[in-house]
This record gives sequence, structure tokens and C-alpha cells, in this order.
Amino acid sequence: MQTKNRPVISAFSTFLNSISSAAPALKVVVVVVIATTIGLGLIAAFGVDKSNSVFGLRSPAGMVLIPGGEFDMGNDQRMSRPNERPLHRVKLAPFWMDRHHVTNAEFRKFVETTGYITTAERKPDWETLKSQLFPGTPKPPDENLVSGAMVFVGTPEPVPLDDWSQWWRFVPGANWRHPQGPESTIDGKDDHPVVQVSYEDAQAYAQWVHKRLPTEAEWEMAARGGLDKASYSWGNERAPDGKRMANTFEGQFPVVKTKTLGVAGTTAVDKFPANGYGLFDMAGNAWQWVADWYRSDAFQLQAKALAAEPGVAIDPRGPVDSYDGETRSAPANAPSRVIRGGSFLCDEEYCSSYRPSARRGNDPYNPMSHIGFRLVISQSDWEKQQSASTTKNAGDDRKMITKNN
Repeated sequence: MQTKNRPVISAFSTFLNSISSAAPALKVVVVVVIATTIGLGLIAAFGVDKSNSVFGLRSPAGMVLIPGGEFDMGNDQRMSRPNERPLHRVKLAPFWMDRHHVTNAEFRKFVETTGYITTAERKPDWETLKSQLFPGTPKPPDENLVSGAMVFVGTPEPVPLDDWSQWWRFVPGANWRHPQGPESTIDGKDDHPVVQVSYEDAQAYAQWVHKRLPTEAEWEMAARGGLDKASYSWGNERAPDGKRMANTFEGQFPVVKTKTLGVAGTTAVDKFPANGYGLFDMAGNAWQWVADWYRSDAFQLQAKALAAEPGVAIDPRGPVDSYDGETRSAPANAPSRVIRGGSFLCDEEYCSSYRPSARRGNDPYNPMSHIGFRLVISQSDWEKQQSASTTKNAGDDRKMITKNN
């Protein structure tokens, strides 16, 4: 190989010598052309990780392209819940999605760079809290309004599953750094999903990285991994060949025996198999915030609109307000955003929300120890960003040439 390439190297050396006395501007242009040529040659010869935008490859780092197109959203199967029905046709434009949840390490970088203080780290605002309470609920004493978040504590023995307050507690001092309370830590869990983040926190992070939360439709298309109407992100069997496919609750929910207390929790974002699109944890591990307001009847309203004007729903952005006709713990019209994907607390008997069609609403200002998020960027927006970046780089090159002249 060395003998074969020697004439090429010799010619290249002669060419460099020939421009040694050229004007500075010409030297800069030549060097840029040479560097670009070498870079493209290396890509052709060896390839490159397509998750990176090295050498101008049009793919955002750590993201997967979801091709868009049509799919059946929702679920009419036996295991579906009323808020998942009816099945309806949706069409989406292509978009990129994070390969996995935003991790503790990634969120830490955001906080250290910006100084951002999360919802759980601030004193609760009574006016915000009041929107989740029934009229006439008295304001608690100021000393009770302390920073903290909701933490899963489990129960020592089986209990009726109609009262979640038996296994959830508001814990002062719980936040993304201390998900189970002030004595807990995320040390050694850099690759776990960040949790104890509110919808507002997720939006702040998204703005920082120039991305956005997915719409509910985008999330479901991505979760299905190309398997239209399948029960799970990986197919129709919950545990194919006995294999555990997601981080979900093991044992009888919500029982946590003393000797295993604290075991139920997040795992590394790539511990379980990715779906057909290469996305990890689209089922289990941690719920994921999405952009839409939550309405328990959202799919019914969408289906009615399509019946009046047959076709498909094109890039639906969700309802304009919240409504939950199934809740008993808050006013039906209390602000609520959609969460998707289920978590380490889901099991077959209690919620089975690790299915791609499963959906739930949550107070946007209520961080919890089983809710995280991931982000998306539209293909069209990514192209605009790349175009703007190319224009800026070209301008910088022109400034460099002018300076050297």
C-alpha cells in the first residue's frame, strides 16, 4: 500500500511547495479545501458514527430519525383503557428523537452551565398548587410550603389499589439530585434517566439544547418502532421466550419488603433492548413528559373530527386545554400534561402502562421519582439549523480570509 500511494504523496508535496509563496488568502482557501477533501475521503473509506454531526453529516448527535408517514394511533384491543380509544389514523412529518431519556449527566451539565433551579428545589407557589385542589380547600400554613417532591415509598404488605397515597409521599428535600429524599443520591447513576423534573423543567432544558418535547402523536409513532398495532414496543408478547424487555415492577405492586426497600427504581438507559427504530426505554424505566395537554377524551374528540371530515389527522398538536373525566383526586379541568411510556412502577395487574398506546395526565408542576423526559427536533427544523450554521461558518471563513489579507 505504501509503494502504491508514494506517487500520490509526492505529487501532493509538490503541490504544497508550489503554493508556499502564494498570498495568505489563497493559502487559507487551499487549506480549507484540502481539509474538507481529506475529511470526506475518510468518511468514504471508514464511515462515521451517524449519531454525530461530524464533517457536516445531517444527523443530530444522539438522536434517531423517525421517518414519519401514517400509523394507527390508540388502541381498541382488550387490554386498552378508555382514554386510549378509539383507534384513529395519524400522519406525521419526519423528526429526530433522542435515543434515550435525558440522563442525570446531561441534566447536570445544563444545571451547572445555566444555574437553573428546578421546581422541586423551589418553595411551592400556592396559586399554582390551588389549581390542582377542589374549590374551598384552605391554604396550608407557610411553614408547610417547603421544597420537595413526590417519592414512591411502597407498602410492606398488599393493599387495595384504589388509593395511591398509600405508596406515595411528599418528601421535603427530594429533587433530581436526591430522587428518594435528601439522604439519597445519584452518584454512580450518570447514565440513568433524570427524574424529579417537572414539565417546566423539561421545557427549560429543551430550550437550552434547541430541541422540544415530542407531541403525543410523535411519541407514540416512535414508541411503536415500526410495529403498527402491536401490543408492545417489541411485538405482541410481553416476555418473548421469558425475556424481560423493560424495567417494570417485579413482584406484587406496591409491596416493597424491608430487605429490598429502595430497590425499585431506574436503571441505565441502555440496559434493555432498543425498539425497531433504535430507541431505548420507550417502555418502562421512567415516564416521559410530552408536549400535549391531557384530555381523557382526546382520542374520542379526534375521531369525531375525522368522522365529520374523513381522512387522517395530520401532525396533531393535541387539545387546547385539560380535562380528566376519570380523576377523583383533582378537579376535572385542573392543568394536566400527558406523560407516556410507563415506569419501573408499572406491572401487568396495576397499570400496564408500558404499552405504546397507554397514556396518563400529570400536574405539570409536580415532579415525581418516576417521571423523566426525552426530546425531539423536526427534520425541517434540523435542516434550518444546519443551513444557519453553514451560513455562519461561511461568514467566519470570509472574515478569516479578510483578516489574513
